[in-house]
Amino acid sequence: MSETTVRRVLQRFVLPADRDLDVVPLYVDTEAATLDADKDAIGSNKSAQALNKASARQATSSGTALHPDDIIDRRTLRVGPSSRISMGTYFNGFPASYWRRWTVVDQVRLDVSVRGAGASVIVYRSMANGRSQRVEGWTSTSSGTSSASFDLTLTPFVDGGWYWFDVVSGDEEVVLTEATWSAEVPAERADTGRVTIGITTMNRPDFCAELLAQIGEDADVQSLLDDVLVMEQGTQKVVDDPAYAKAEAALGAKLRIIEQGNIGGSGGFARAQFEALKGSSKYVLFLDDDIVAETESIVRAVTFGDLARRPTIVGGHMFSIYQKAQLHSFGEIIQRHRFWWMSPKSSEDQWDFSARNLRSTRWLHRRVDVDFNPWFMCLIPLDVVRQIGLSLPLFIKWDDSEYGLRAQAAGVPTVSMPGAAVWHVPWTDKNDALDWQAYFHQRNRFVAALLHSPFPHGGRMVRESINHQIKHLIAMQYSTVELRHLALEDVLAGPEALHEQLGTRLGYVREFRKDFGDAQLEADPDAFPPVRHSKPRKRNDSSELPGRVSQLASAVIGGIRQFRPVRGLSQEFPERNLPAMDARWYTMATLDSAIVSMPDGTSAAFYKRDPEKFKDLLARTAAIHERLHREWPQLSARYREALGEITSPEVWEKTFADSMKDRT
Repeated sequence: MSETTVRRVLQRFVLPADRDLDVVPLYVDTEAATLDADKDAIGSNKSAQALNKASARQATSSGTALHPDDIIDRRTLRVGPSSRISMGTYFNGFPASYWRRWTVVDQVRLDVSVRGAGASVIVYRSMANGRSQRVEGWTSTSSGTSSASFDLTLTPFVDGGWYWFDVVSGDEEVVLTEATWSAEVPAERADTGRVTIGITTMNRPDFCAELLAQIGEDADVQSLLDDVLVMEQGTQKVVDDPAYAKAEAALGAKLRIIEQGNIGGSGGFARAQFEALKGSSKYVLFLDDDIVAETESIVRAVTFGDLARRPTIVGGHMFSIYQKAQLHSFGEIIQRHRFWWMSPKSSEDQWDFSARNLRSTRWLHRRVDVDFNPWFMCLIPLDVVRQIGLSLPLFIKWDDSEYGLRAQAAGVPTVSMPGAAVWHVPWTDKNDALDWQAYFHQRNRFVAALLHSPFPHGGRMVRESINHQIKHLIAMQYSTVELRHLALEDVLAGPEALHEQLGTRLGYVREFRKDFGDAQLEADPDAFPPVRHSKPRKRNDSSELPGRVSQLASAVIGGIRQFRPVRGLSQEFPERNLPAMDARWYTMATLDSAIVSMPDGTSAAFYKRDPEKFKDLLARTAAIHERLHREWPQLSARYREALGEITSPEVWEKTFADSMKDRT
């Protein structure tokens, strides 16, 4: 007896909501395809590989562009006479290999409707190596609306590959009126899972209100929503923003503002999990408060989750909010020996689709499997939350990556899904490893490693941490060294204090940091004395990146210099003005002082070398890392044993209540 099935839409053709020409290359493509070289043809020669990598990033765009008037609405596109437009793009290509690997779908149907005679629809598929081939074609003969359907197997997409279609017009313009990808799925998978959206906000009322309005204006998203929860942790309230009234009117009773103390992103997202567990939703969807969403991504993520073979975390990608066609990362893994997040070696960061399209980019056709998805957009089945608990109480940093690893250990995969994305400030435009956030980077990374590292002493973690401390010391970043030291002291104290410190550690860290010169920022350039030297410099300064040998030499020479007296004028006058991008440790190693600007361009600080502070911090760094290495096995056991309790709803509920005690 055959299993009863129903047809379900997987993905729909979509266009930019506001006709923003900067994002058009993510939706439709007017360019030809020029595939980059195959790695097998390049061979193992390092110079050839580097040359090919550089050439693959070269723009192939000829400058053709879609006229904004051709975007009739969200799902209707005009194609002028004698034109060809491809839907082999990020948002409108069909990522067949992801559906093949992670869902119950084994065959899809593409339905395309056009208005106008002489329109050819050509279906293509690619392989994991990026090569593509024509699959089927059809030409309209009626001047009215006509449709075509294509049944397409997912069998040959084990390692990668996409489906897409092109529309080619004849002597007259045609209009693409609709296109959908659908599949026959088991009848028990027919219903769309309901979702609770959780947004943590902290003094970004304008961004957050606009995001809420975006969600409220999309009827398709509204149809699957149970609740939209805003965890309000700031003093600048989203309810006071002018755009909030519009969002409130659209979302109605589904919108709930939950006030709590500032317990960070992990505290906000844990609250979303906690509240969603009380309801009947199938999923909780995390969104950052400072994003611009492609709301169709929400529908796609839920659909993918509904049809996944097993409970699966489904995440979206991040595009730059400044360069809107630039994909920041295609997936995130944890390199276990270093215990550091990174992109898989098969992918590239900061990929500009306006310069080189999907069909011309070989690596984008290989499926990328991930360990976690950052929580700027991440859909989590609530059955998974019931199974593995809520977020760790980490405030910020590593909460999302730890959760992905925890889920993975429980047999729950994470999929970073092409065609689902948001626009966000990219990590490359920040340097949060030097300010107060350095404490959370260090502490939380070690907590996550103690929980999940497969190595008895954390692999290279302790050694690399020492190396980083020495670099910060040579760079005169004494506040960063002290914060990282404090972080390790808190790690060694064990898991018991994580909840207790959640609402207080930020204030302590910020106050603690104020006593250091490298943390005392000034926005006014005239607040600092002019550059002056005891004697003329022998060579010109260079901002060029040195090779590995030169860096090692800088480390040795810079280390020796730390035990020598500082130059006479350096404590009163800076020896250089350094932009943030040039303030590398090997440059700082040659100086006794400098004015160093911050990565966001808003301020600068006066760095001064202090030999006595260097010696003290170096000795303490050696001692605490020796202790950390020695105690690692026992400490790891303590954290793993406590994990279930500190991520439980019961313990989190007390933390939520405690966070409100000092809130005014």
